[in-house]
Amino acid sequence: MAAGAPPERPQPALTPPARRSPGFLSKMAASSGRSGRRLWAALVPAALLCLAARAAEEPSTAEFDVRPGGEVHSFSRSLGDYTCTFTYSAQGGTNEQWQMNIGVSEDNLLFSCSVWRPQGKSYLFFTQFKAEVKGAKIEYAMAYSQAAVGGQSDVPLKQEEFEITETTVSHREGKFRFELSKLMIVAKTPRDEL
Repeated sequence: MAAGAPPERPQPALTPPARRSPGFLSKMAASSGRSGRRLWAALVPAALLCLAARAAEEPSTAEFDVRPGGEVHSFSRSLGDYTCTFTYSAQGGTNEQWQMNIGVSEDNLLFSCSVWRPQGKSYLFFTQFKAEVKGAKIEYAMAYSQAAVGGQSDVPLKQEEFEITETTVSHREGKFRFELSKLMIVAKTPRDEL
């Protein structure tokens, strides 16, 4: 070893000597005629399909307008076999921008759905609301009159204001106080029941 030269790093013991040569990658990448082009022509679309399928399973956030006027409106998002639908009726004010986020855990055992107003507090007067999941059963759910933003904290609705079933979270008639800014649902997927 020459003075001042960096010490040689030993190659991993499991790497065959042929793969240590500088031209190995260029040899592997070089086309081997017609059969090589056919192989690449088959591999590239297959790889793109795999990436597209994987992207479809990534968490998804979508924006939508909550519109006052007393009419019943719905917004839905799906991810694989699971769907979350938010249905509501509201009065007063103008449209508010809300978001829905859906995701599936890495082990595919949980599906989550969150619906909220990113600005924290809604100024609309909700006469009804319901969030429903399809393809999974609710394990945990909570509704909030204010969502955490900046220095503010989440303010949960009183338990008497809403009800939870296997697949829905909804207002409780006569008990709900018309304030809603956030809903959260975590549901078990059927894979967990195997």
